[in-house]
Amino acid sequence: MPRLPLYLPVSTLIFDMDGVITDTMPYHMRAWKSVFTDAGLAVSHEDIYKREGQKGIDSARELFTEKGIQFNQKTARKLLKKKEILFKKIFKRKYIAGSRGFIKKCHAGGFKLALVTGTSRHEAQELLPQALWSCFDVIVCGSDVQNGKPHPEPYLKALAKLKVSASQAVVIENAPFGIRAAKAAGIFCVALETSLDSSYLKNADIIFPSFKAMTSKVKFFLKP
Repeated sequence: MPRLPLYLPVSTLIFDMDGVITDTMPYHMRAWKSVFTDAGLAVSHEDIYKREGQKGIDSARELFTEKGIQFNQKTARKLLKKKEILFKKIFKRKYIAGSRGFIKKCHAGGFKLALVTGTSRHEAQELLPQALWSCFDVIVCGSDVQNGKPHPEPYLKALAKLKVSASQAVVIENAPFGIRAAKAAGIFCVALETSLDSSYLKNADIIFPSFKAMTSKVKFFLKP
C-alpha cells in the first residue's frame, strides 16, 4: 500500500455508482434474492455483493452455472426484468456518506468526472438527481458496452470518451469486479469498504473505510 498521506496529481476521477455514490446494494440484494428464489436458486449475500458492477445477464449466467442449474438466455432475461421491476418498487434513494459533497467539490474544482456503472442508463438516471448527474462529463452504463466488469472495456471506454490516458485518472470502486476492471485498464484504483471488507478488495491500490477516511488521507491535485 502507498505511504500516507497520498498526493495524487490527476486530471480525472472515475466513479462506480452502486455502493460508491448510491447506497442501493441492499435493495439490489433483496430483489435478486427474491427472483432467484422464485427460480429455485438459493443465493447468498456474498454471491450478489462480490458481483456488484457486473452486467445482470452475466451475473445470472455465472450463478446458474455455479449452482448447477442449466442457463437459458430467454428465461434469464425474464428474470432480470422481474428483478428490475421489484427493485424499482422497493428502493429508496439513499447515498453513501460523503459521496455527493466530494463529487460536487471535484466538479467545481475543474476535474474531469466520469461515472462507470453496470446499471442500465434509464435506471441510473432514476437513481441520481439531475444536479449530480450533470456533474459527470462522461457516463458509461451497462448497456453501452459489450463486456461488463471485470472486463476493462467500461473503464477503457470512459478514458477514450474523456480523451485522457490511464495515468491521468483515478477510479473509486467498492467491489472486486470493478477493481479488476479498473486495474486491467491500467488505472490507479481506490477502494471503499462500503459493501465488502478489505479482504475482498485487496487488488485495489489502496483501501479506505469511507469517503471521510479517504479525503483525510488522499490529496487530489488537478493536473493540466
